[in-house]
Amino acid sequence: MLETLTVQDAVELAVVERSGFVESRHAGAAVVLSPDGDVVARHGNVDALVLPRSSLKPLQAVACITAGAALEGEQLALSTASHAGTDRHASVVRDILTEGGLTEDHLDCPPAWPTDSATRDEMVREHGQPARLRMNCSGKHAAMLRACVATGWDTAGYLDPAHPLQVHIRDVIERLAGEKVAHTAIDGCGAPVHALTLTGLARAIHRIGSASDRSPFALHRVAGSLVRAVREHPWTIDGPGRPDTVAIEQLGVFAKGGAEGVMVMVAPNGTTVALKMLDGGARASTIVAATLLSRAGALRQDAVDSVAGDLALQVLGGGHPVGGVRPGSGI
Repeated sequence: MLETLTVQDAVELAVVERSGFVESRHAGAAVVLSPDGDVVARHGNVDALVLPRSSLKPLQAVACITAGAALEGEQLALSTASHAGTDRHASVVRDILTEGGLTEDHLDCPPAWPTDSATRDEMVREHGQPARLRMNCSGKHAAMLRACVATGWDTAGYLDPAHPLQVHIRDVIERLAGEKVAHTAIDGCGAPVHALTLTGLARAIHRIGSASDRSPFALHRVAGSLVRAVREHPWTIDGPGRPDTVAIEQLGVFAKGGAEGVMVMVAPNGTTVALKMLDGGARASTIVAATLLSRAGALRQDAVDSVAGDLALQVLGGGHPVGGVRPGSGI
């Protein structure tokens, strides 16, 4: 059976401190690429396989656009989102579907409540129900459906790994990562998710994050347009006050977290980080990635320190701050 890095392969990426006592540690691995795409820092076993989960969405989105999904602006940004399910998010996803002659019924992601608590509370008060549009991956699924419509592929079974769309997505992922997919699993939303080495994931995200929308190469133009759309509409990719949106707004990075403690982040100059928290916890992933970019000279440390205050890293005791989550000794 294939597996991700082991405990022996991991290093301390973050610690949780309470009243001067380190009570928890997050171990994992992280890799840093230079603006030219060279590996400049390794922490732990970065050749181990990971399931990128939602950190794979930028690659899937690029593949959908190259397959014909004609999306721009907020719609393009939503195609790579793990959104909070607000009314604004749901409205854009609905527009993506409608403009392709599709409806919510075409989505094969499971119905879900919004992860935005205010929106969920409002829906409960109005006796609403979980909906596919509110599922955090609905933008990705809508983009997949639009690609099928544009190319003439059957929209039924679009999540089957053998469907032409998923074959195309896998091909694009392998081209961007510079390596073969080692294993294919099924993500929480029902779509295929492909195992790559942590370095391969970093390489793919670097190629997307450093691409220009004026490139002579179509794949690079699409990638550049995607990153520009996310930076222009950071609310789309996550939600107001949520980690990816906060990092993009305040640091100017391209950031995409994934379930089970995966994070990819690209600085404006192209320096790239990919990391995996071995315990699957995500609470420290944004600050660790930003710190690694700072230590590589791609972000100012004072800017990283400032954004930390908006990432819910405080540890409370009796309702008052008594500690926090901070980068560990392994980086």
